[in-house]
Amino acid sequence: MISIKSQGDIQKMRRAGIITAGALGAAEKALRPGMTTKELDTAVRKYITSHGAKPSFLGYGGFAGSACISINDVVIHGIPGPQIIKEGDIVSVDVGAYIDGFHGDSCKTFAVGEVSEEARALMRSTEESLYLAIKMVKPGVRIGDLGAAIQKYNEDNGYSIVRDFCGHGVGHDLHEDPEVPNYGKAGHGPRLRPGMVIAIEPMINMGEPGVRILDDGWTTKTVDGKLSAHFEHTVAVTETGCIILTAPEEETAKGMH
Repeated sequence: MISIKSQGDIQKMRRAGIITAGALGAAEKALRPGMTTKELDTAVRKYITSHGAKPSFLGYGGFAGSACISINDVVIHGIPGPQIIKEGDIVSVDVGAYIDGFHGDSCKTFAVGEVSEEARALMRSTEESLYLAIKMVKPGVRIGDLGAAIQKYNEDNGYSIVRDFCGHGVGHDLHEDPEVPNYGKAGHGPRLRPGMVIAIEPMINMGEPGVRILDDGWTTKTVDGKLSAHFEHTVAVTETGCIILTAPEEETAKGMH
C-alpha cells in the first residue's frame, strides 16, 4: 500500500533529508586516496549521530555499515571494511538518516582525484537522468513515465539500466511501496499523488545491465566488471511538483511552507 504523508510528516522528512545530505557532504569532505571504506563509513556515522539521528542502514537486514560504499564495478551495497580507496576510483556512497520516525535516503557517486573521461561521462549521464526524472514529478504523472525517461536518456548515451534493483517509497520504513524502476513504459504504473514520497535512484552500467551478488549476500557487482554509477534523492510530491527532501540545507526546497 502506498502511504500518503501529511504536511507535518513531510517537514519531519525534510529534517531527515537535510541530515542525510549533510552525511553525503561529510563523506565527500573525508574522501581521499589511501583511506579505507571503513574510515569513510565512520565519517558518515559520526555526522549522522552528531545530528541526533540514527544511520538508517546500520543493522538493516543485518548490514554491517552506516553507508553502502561501492567502488568502480560494485553497483550497490558495498560493505565498509579494509578495502583501500585509490586515485582514479569512482565511489558510490549511499546513506540514510532516521529521525522523528522518518527516513531520508540519498546517494552520490564521487570521483577520487583524476578519473577517466569515460567514468566522468557515466557519472554525468546517471546524475542528469536523476534530475530529468525529478523535474517530471507532479500529480498525475505515472511511475512508468519516470522509468521510461531515465532508461531512454542513459540508453541514448550508450549505457545500460540495472533491472535487478530499483527506487522505492520512503517514510516510516526505509523501503515502502511503490517500487520505482529505472526503466519502463510511459503511461504505465501508479499515478503520483500529493503526499507520496519516493526515492528515485538510477543505477547505470557502462557495459551490460546484469549484476551478480557476492557470497557476502550484499555486495552487488556488474557481471562484466565494467563501471557502474548511482545517484539518488528522496522527493515528496506536492500539488504542483515536488520537494527534494534530501537536498542540502542551504538549497531551498521547492514548495516548502
